[in-house]
Amino acid sequence: MDSSDQARDIRPGEAFDSAGVEAFLRDSIPGLQGPMAIQQFPSGHSNLTYLITFGDHELVLRRPPFGTKAKTAHDMGREYRVLSVLKAIYPYCPRAMAYAEDTSIIGCPFYVMERIRGVIVRRKFPPGFEDSPEKIRNLCRDLVRVQHELHTIDFHEAGLENFGKPAGYVERQVNGWCKRYREARTPDAPDCEDIMAWLQDKMPPDSDQPAIIHNDFKFDNVVLDPDNPGKIIGVLDWEMATLGDPLMDLGGSLAYWVEKTDSPEMQAIKFMPTDTEGALTRDELVRYYAELSGKTVDNYDFYYCFGLFRLAVIAQQIYYRFYHGQTKDKRFEAFIWGVHALDKTARLNIEKSRM
Repeated sequence: MDSSDQARDIRPGEAFDSAGVEAFLRDSIPGLQGPMAIQQFPSGHSNLTYLITFGDHELVLRRPPFGTKAKTAHDMGREYRVLSVLKAIYPYCPRAMAYAEDTSIIGCPFYVMERIRGVIVRRKFPPGFEDSPEKIRNLCRDLVRVQHELHTIDFHEAGLENFGKPAGYVERQVNGWCKRYREARTPDAPDCEDIMAWLQDKMPPDSDQPAIIHNDFKFDNVVLDPDNPGKIIGVLDWEMATLGDPLMDLGGSLAYWVEKTDSPEMQAIKFMPTDTEGALTRDELVRYYAELSGKTVDNYDFYYCFGLFRLAVIAQQIYYRFYHGQTKDKRFEAFIWGVHALDKTARLNIEKSRM
């Protein structure tokens, strides 16, 4: 099994003006030699990611998906700026190399960063992990540790105090994702109104220790050392990063964490091998985060339910683009089943909740 992130031919309808990009990059990044080649990374469902090579020099270009407005949910300039600041204090960030606000180049803003070569965990853990539950457990713990490390950064000292608005964060998130779901709902999607009402009723107050949060922290957004795949060396996909409640960030991670005992619907839509022997359970993940942070996670049910609902909204927004013909990517057709599975799981969580 090849666990590295392999670029492939560009999908139909997702190519761009390579001559304009080449001219911009040669002007912006010193030392680029040789002809330019472009391929596309096939994974990911939001911003589009391309591999650009000049000889042995590898760069990664990120741009918004087609059919969206870049300055709203897909702000390339914002993502570029946070990487530029964080790299010096959070070494897992890719190095930001160039940003183009000029939409005449490819029709939207985009940015370019270094490529972090390594192993990406997707459907399976890397070779050598299959028969080692202890290795898997330690890697899960390292994932939690690296997420917590991000939450410990002093964003004032980093100069990122204007990167978000911690005051009112939870309320804005709940109300904002409810609004997004209603706007993206298609006739074949569940209404989720009772889930939204529960979240609005049970939301906790603002955190007294707001932090830089990633908002999509999961195994397939981290890079493992190719020579030591038990070690995380990179964190990718910073498009939703902001300042807010770190437990909301944790809740987003929990939503991706499918266990052996979860429903067949959740097993069917899982993207990562978190149900493998040795992997932490969600309860264990929360307890380890609490141990690292010194926080008491009293509202676990709320954060997990919010994470499930937010993931359902993201899936619905992606499906909306397919439903309305804004993308030809056939992967997105099945996302409606994910929305239904997440809706069902959130309802079960609410029924069992102690809140």
